Amino acid sequence: MKNKFPKFITIVLVLVVAVLFVAKFAGPRLLQFYIETGVGSCRKIPILCMVPVEQVVFCEPDKKEAFIDFVPYTFPKMHLAIPKGFNVVQEAIKKVYYKKGFRRHSGPVIYLLYKERNFFIGLFPQLKAQGVSNNYEFLKRTMFANLNNIQGITDTFFVIMKGIFIPDLGDQKNVQMIGFTCMDKKGFINYNLGEKENYFDCNVIDQEGNFYKIYIKDKAAVLNLSQVIAIISTLEAK
Repeated sequence: MKNKFPKFITIVLVLVVAVLFVAKFAGPRLLQFYIETGVGSCRKIPILCMVPVEQVVFCEPDKKEAFIDFVPYTFPKMHLAIPKGFNVVQEAIKKVYYKKGFRRHSGPVIYLLYKERNFFIGLFPQLKAQGVSNNYEFLKRTMFANLNNIQGITDTFFVIMKGIFIPDLGDQKNVQMIGFTCMDKKGFINYNLGEKENYFDCNVIDQEGNFYKIYIKDKAAVLNLSQVIAIISTLEAK
């Protein structure tokens, strides 16, 4: 599993190199056209032109209600509590589980990812010149990337990252994007509440700057946003 995250990064680097080549000879409109051709348009992938609403601050969950039937899980670098009834998989980011229709786990499943502080800046140190100095700023620029507002190479890079970084969320016409603060954690949640199934893509930064992704495919539509916030509140690095 550890070797699969570099493969994801390789895909990003190849795309970025291609964008740099195009950008040398192109303006914003051609960069936008390049992304639409290679990644997808806002009509095909609406989330590329969506941004989080004004940050929402959540208080500490009511533990008498929120943590009923939660089960503790411990992994090499993190632990948390998750409601009963879900398969739990610690993952590296890889393109395959972002594909719609991928059925490695046919039932309810939660994918987890942990990366240490400044991980993304270590991968892309050139972003420091653009004011991106930590995992949270990298995450924020990714979530607020907008295909319609591309002005240069940096904007293009983050739109590409957004298209790869956000997993399958079902019918994107119903997707919501919010910023949040939960106790000592902050980040962004992209979610889709449907009649038959729910999707939650939670991107979390703790007070030490560590990054967590919790991707939930709630196939029975049993979770609500408050319960997902409760899951986030239990996250801790080991």
